[in-house]
Amino acid sequence: MMSAASEEQIVVVGLGYVGLPLAVTLARSFSVIGLDVDRRRIDELESNVDRTREVDPFVLAKSNLRFTSRAADCRGADIYIVTVPTPVDAGNQPDLGPVIGATKAVAALLDPARKPIIVYESTVYPGVTDEICGPLIEEVAGLRRGTDFFLGYSPERINPGDREHTVDRIVKVVAGESPEITERLAAIYGRVTSAGVFRAASIKAAEAAKVIENAQRDINIAFMNEITQIFGKLDISIWDVLAAAGTKWNFLPFQPGLVGGHCIGVDPYYLSFRAQQLGEEPNVILAGRSTNDGMGAWIAEQVHARRGGKAGSVLVMGLAFKENVPDLRNSKVIDVIGRLRSLGHDVTVHDPLVDPVEAQHEYGLDLPTDALGKAYDLVVVAVPHADYRALDDGRLAALLTPGGLLADLKNIYAGRPLTDGVERWTL
Repeated sequence: MMSAASEEQIVVVGLGYVGLPLAVTLARSFSVIGLDVDRRRIDELESNVDRTREVDPFVLAKSNLRFTSRAADCRGADIYIVTVPTPVDAGNQPDLGPVIGATKAVAALLDPARKPIIVYESTVYPGVTDEICGPLIEEVAGLRRGTDFFLGYSPERINPGDREHTVDRIVKVVAGESPEITERLAAIYGRVTSAGVFRAASIKAAEAAKVIENAQRDINIAFMNEITQIFGKLDISIWDVLAAAGTKWNFLPFQPGLVGGHCIGVDPYYLSFRAQQLGEEPNVILAGRSTNDGMGAWIAEQVHARRGGKAGSVLVMGLAFKENVPDLRNSKVIDVIGRLRSLGHDVTVHDPLVDPVEAQHEYGLDLPTDALGKAYDLVVVAVPHADYRALDDGRLAALLTPGGLLADLKNIYAGRPLTDGVERWTL
């Protein structure tokens, strides 16, 4: 017999930017175990330290959430929620390795007497849950879908660093393989979010909703990046154009920039992959991706030209994929760095939030602690962290050699009377 919502035993698989906030929120109402294969991550969380900075140490200390790196500790639960990453490979093809690995691990833990539900929150293209994950569980566990276990999908909507649209305040889309499973999931997620739940028509519809949410943003930002390049040839700043255009009531307030991260810079490739499987050419989606993927190199080339094509010492401020978070996943700042180095520049990188160990592991970059204590020919403010916004004019000037250039990519120093001799360039 299926458990009542208040009695559900839940396991959250993967305790990253998505899984940890979800697990902590669920633990307010249910018995929850958080499973992550990274023992270092578990040790940190048990010490109330979240390296992603998504959950406050005080909240962790007060939570009833239990942590483990041992899958065997998670046998026989009612609900398994998979929140592992879904990246792309070097050829921008979907890498389902983490989802497949998590699916196999969960399959070995299932107790058919409990009629468990395996819910996927990881972003995938439409069909992955039904066509890949379900059959894999049947194969590994030797169980029958729809009888011994059930499938569900609830797309994650975590926005790293966003303290307003948290998991307990946003609408959760839910879908099960039957109306009964959908209602079970609605009861669970409905207990933990004040915004309510939306019952999607099917698992595939819920999967599709997730990928187009981010593909839509990607395409809109690509338009901004394209017109930024056009206006640059006319010596018009995009920020001046947006200030004027933004006075129209229905103008959409998108901005140009480096489009990285695990969602917007990745999800369109999942959608385009599925389209091509079906014989459809996703021209608009791939055009947007091409524009955004090329933005880092274009920026590097612009500042190089602004310096008369002369190589020199460069400080890149910010490595995370967005402001005020330590998240390095798919950061497009690395494209700026790589192109500057290929043009002969000596590049130093600084980021006050990023873990130096992760920077070295992910990109082979050192983050010297004294980077802001030197002067450079070119300073590129790539990520508008609050720490960088707070720098006064004198401190900014001290970062530049005489005749140096300050490249303010997000226009955070607009309107400030910078010290004489400091040249500022923006998009």
